[in-house]
Amino acid sequence: MSRHLLGVAVATTLAVTLTGCGSGGSGTGGDALEIWIRQAPESASAKTAMKLADAFTKASGVKTKVVPVFDDFETKLQQQAAQRKLPDIVINDTAQLGNMHTQGWVREVDKARIAGGDKLSDLAWKAAQGGDGKYYAVPFSAQAFALVIRKDWREKVGLEAPGSWDDLTKLAQAFTEKDPDGNGQKDTAGFVIPAGTKRGYASWYASSLIYANGGDFVTSGGGGKFTATVNDPKTVEAVQYLQDQFCKNKTVNPGAVSNDTTVTHEVFEKGQAGIYLVGPYVLARFIKSIGTDKLEVAPVPKGPSGGPGTLGEGENVYLMAGSDDEEGQRKFAEFASSPEGQRIGMNKDADGVIVRLPVNTQVDMGAERQDPRWKVFQQAYADAVYAPPVPNWAPIRQTSADAMNAVWADCTADVKAAMDGLNTKLTAELQSQKAS
Repeated sequence: MSRHLLGVAVATTLAVTLTGCGSGGSGTGGDALEIWIRQAPESASAKTAMKLADAFTKASGVKTKVVPVFDDFETKLQQQAAQRKLPDIVINDTAQLGNMHTQGWVREVDKARIAGGDKLSDLAWKAAQGGDGKYYAVPFSAQAFALVIRKDWREKVGLEAPGSWDDLTKLAQAFTEKDPDGNGQKDTAGFVIPAGTKRGYASWYASSLIYANGGDFVTSGGGGKFTATVNDPKTVEAVQYLQDQFCKNKTVNPGAVSNDTTVTHEVFEKGQAGIYLVGPYVLARFIKSIGTDKLEVAPVPKGPSGGPGTLGEGENVYLMAGSDDEEGQRKFAEFASSPEGQRIGMNKDADGVIVRLPVNTQVDMGAERQDPRWKVFQQAYADAVYAPPVPNWAPIRQTSADAMNAVWADCTADVKAAMDGLNTKLTAELQSQKAS
């Protein structure tokens, strides 16, 4: 059975078994509202989530239990679904909406019934919308991407912040060849890249450059129908640019084709490379571990073929199917997206951020965070591009990651031919999702 048909079968089964099946959450009736978040246990971010939940309990009287899970998050959710024990609330990536909806894990949200929902940004609400036009989550956090650069290295090699892709290449080459850390050894690289295939990281990383060059993976034809366009010249140009960094210019940290973000963060912190295209969620961490005076944030330059901007994403509050406390679910979603909930999640300039950029338009980020580097991410969000609302984005991201990782790992690979092959696979995937 194909993965798609298996998913449909599982989703159909779950939709039946989860209806009326309590997940154990009942904040008003004894059991706590169980909240899962994709964070490492005991991390600063997990502690912020607990502060959010405690504040919600104080405001509403609804008891909560926060469960931070990082490794194999979706697999563990699948196991809970099979046991008919889904949590009440899941705070998860916007790009997982289609997958969770297809699995039958989430219930529809009536946008009009969400108190304060009219104060949330329209762009953030789009990321809570399925391909059928209905809403399956409440927005919680947003982010766009920018370049975190070793400012001390850039000043040592005598270059300005990059304003074009050519500038970016020159800076990466200087970081690789001119001993920017001054230790007398050629042991640094330009780019640090999470180019592995786990959770689709290779395509996740590449997407910001693809969007910055005016390319895309699929385009909407309206009516919930999409066309694969990953072999468009603008997309090919972006993927080729990255292959050149791996193969021609050799400006990428060694081992990048096997790395996920956990390893990549550490590579950057250890001073093994000096340019990281990443979201704002690690800014406070890097300031603490590397030093605030050594870091700067710059916009991702538009590619030679145009814009509009970088990848846009974030997290939604998902109200899980089968909960016996639907009122508690709704109240938590309202609190998390309220100005008070957003401020708690933002955690000012400290580590442990779970709201990267606020989705509530009544929150002034400048009043909450004094570090001006956050403004670069905020400005980038205005032109951010979210993953399109196909029924299930996860297999598209994963298939794309497999193909892109392969052309970066094999310097003899023809990028155009690889993207043609990927386009055929994405077309088949859209057809299997009845979204072509």
